[in-house]
Amino acid sequence: MTDTEIDAIRRMLAARPRPADLAERRQRLDGLGAQYPLPADVRVEPVEANGVAAEWTAAPGADPARVVLFLHGGGYISGSLSSHRHMVAQAGREAGTRTLALGYRLAPEHPFPAALEDAVAGYRFLLSRGFAPGRIALAGESAGGGLAVAAMVRLRDAGDPLPACAWLSSPWVDLENAGGTMETKAAVDPLISKPYLAELAAMYLRGADPRTPLASPLRADLRGLPPMLIQAGSAETLLDDAVRLAGAAGAADLRVTLQVWPDMIHAWHLFFPQLAAGRRALAEVGAFVRAALG
Repeated sequence: MTDTEIDAIRRMLAARPRPADLAERRQRLDGLGAQYPLPADVRVEPVEANGVAAEWTAAPGADPARVVLFLHGGGYISGSLSSHRHMVAQAGREAGTRTLALGYRLAPEHPFPAALEDAVAGYRFLLSRGFAPGRIALAGESAGGGLAVAAMVRLRDAGDPLPACAWLSSPWVDLENAGGTMETKAAVDPLISKPYLAELAAMYLRGADPRTPLASPLRADLRGLPPMLIQAGSAETLLDDAVRLAGAAGAADLRVTLQVWPDMIHAWHLFFPQLAAGRRALAEVGAFVRAALG
């Protein structure tokens, strides 16, 4: 039996199809988030994090010494602080932490590795502000999920201390788009298709090899990375990215939890105000982060 609430989200998305123009695509994703007002008890504070636009959010009771660093989705070409603000704030509420969302540079104006450089800079900003690595959770959705994994690999290789854990929502970790669910879930995914992802990858890579591990971290050496919570929906073409990443993490001797949520579509957390499964998934995130941060 399908989830009636996700059916309503599907109808809403069908009524607001993705435009061809890049500026309009960006406006559409921002609009999907802006339809959900931020609760009045959430504090928002803009900040520049080592040259990267960012913002703090905190709900009542947030521990000032613990933080979730969040990297938004949008295929490296869209998404912003405003598109995911309400969802980031709720994740922080569930985790009992502050959040720092990064407005990393977007392609095609700023291709790979600009977003990766910004993600690393944002994490180092937290260290410079006195946050202990064991009190930081790194999180990302879709492209932001792949970016979070790549950032941890880059940080590890540079000798930086790593965060306590990572939450990865529907991570895009293979820019060759070779997962089997690119085909088997194509008919049920209302947001992401293989041709669309190929278009995004070309804009982000701008000639770089899609097999480059820091662009497609499914190919990276994951040894030594922190515990991961990977969440994906059963009705999304990126399901196989999540499954394969969990396998690669397990093979690298990491502690990894993979959750596949029935009937859920790509980025379903974004719609949590009208989707019980989104609220439950964020509650799972909160419990995971609380446990990892001590």
